[in-house]
Amino acid sequence: MAKAQIRLAQATHRVEAAARRTDTRGWVVARRTRTRHLIELGGLVQKAGLVDLTDDDRATLYGAMLDLAARVQSDDAGNVLALWKRRGKRAFDAEADAHDERGAS
Repeated sequence: MAKAQIRLAQATHRVEAAARRTDTRGWVVARRTRTRHLIELGGLVQKAGLVDLTDDDRATLYGAMLDLAARVQSDDAGNVLALWKRRGKRAFDAEADAHDERGAS
């Protein structure tokens, strides 16, 4: 009897988890989209090597980001953003090229 109850509870959890994954209510979809966006941004912080360079010190990371935000608010914001965009695009392209070369070998 106890095993049957455990199996029933597990099946119930699976059904509930599936329902949560496929929930299409507006606020759920918006939350899921926001969560994915934040995870991707965190991935960029990791990919840039900032986590290792700062020994995962969140105060240091936050301070660096505040410094970046201050630079963008300066008079030279257009040039700063253009420079960062070029660097980021080059890095993404280099990573894609390296990935393509590994896949072709």
